[in-house]
Amino acid sequence: MIEVRNLSRYYGDFCAVEDVSFSIADGEVVGFLGRNGAGKSTTLKVLAGLLMPSSGAVTVDGVDMTEAPTSFRSRIGYLPEDPPLYEDMTVADFLRYMGSLRGMSSEQVETRLGEVMARTQITERADQLISELSHGFRKRVGIAQAIMHRPRLVILDEPISGLDPAQIRGMRQVIRSLAEESTVLISSHNLPEVSQTCDRVIVLKKGRLVAEPSQTADEMAPTIGGLAGGPLVNHLSLTLSGDEAAIASFLKASPLVRGHSLKAGGGLCLAHVLLNEDQPEQLVAALVGAGIGVRRVEDGLAVQLEDVFLDLTEDRS
Repeated sequence: MIEVRNLSRYYGDFCAVEDVSFSIADGEVVGFLGRNGAGKSTTLKVLAGLLMPSSGAVTVDGVDMTEAPTSFRSRIGYLPEDPPLYEDMTVADFLRYMGSLRGMSSEQVETRLGEVMARTQITERADQLISELSHGFRKRVGIAQAIMHRPRLVILDEPISGLDPAQIRGMRQVIRSLAEESTVLISSHNLPEVSQTCDRVIVLKKGRLVAEPSQTADEMAPTIGGLAGGPLVNHLSLTLSGDEAAIASFLKASPLVRGHSLKAGGGLCLAHVLLNEDQPEQLVAALVGAGIGVRRVEDGLAVQLEDVFLDLTEDRS
């Protein structure tokens, strides 16, 4: 649905994005990661139609941005980190206004309004002034304005920045619901949240796509799901007691386990495990049944994703 081919963007002599290519399928929720200065914001602005590429091609739903820029932009919904809201308007009136700016008729706006407010969980705030809303609800209004016209691609820049844990949980539900009618691209520095919200990730380093992990296959086994295009789910960190060789043999042979890494120390083994399916209880039961002690079980992906991200983006020059 989204095709980026050999995208480069220069500011004078400075190359902010160099020869970047990737594809995103319809209905995917994809995380867009990279350290400050990696080229994320520039790439997002190009995808949003706010900047033209210096070279390369970008298409959304088959429409090329350089050949048909107006049609291209009509397929995009964009939420910058600081939502552009008119604080003296009510939520409903603001969304009506944004719909009209997108060329929607009054009938289309009214039909769409209720759907959008329900999807972003702001229906009860419809008649409230935006100036009276909390930061979390302002973010939701920002998403609502971005999806009024049923865009094919929704771009969210740091959608959870500044939110408390309860607001983050609600925002996670909102973002996942967007995939029912759009492809979603999220730029975020919150790696644990990306791991729970996104299907996979794209990582930039110094304006270039990080295509290959620098770790060994064994070290990458628990994390290759997201980095190689699979879902960012089914990861566990296990603290186990027992014979290291027996534990390694069990994990290698288990039909529940797709990949693992194992480190021993202090009489215990720390195992990072990638499951074939979401079956942590079955794995724990199988370990105990095999005489292996299970001291601790944690969601292992958040820590692993952060380690992989830092490894991929570390400056080794």
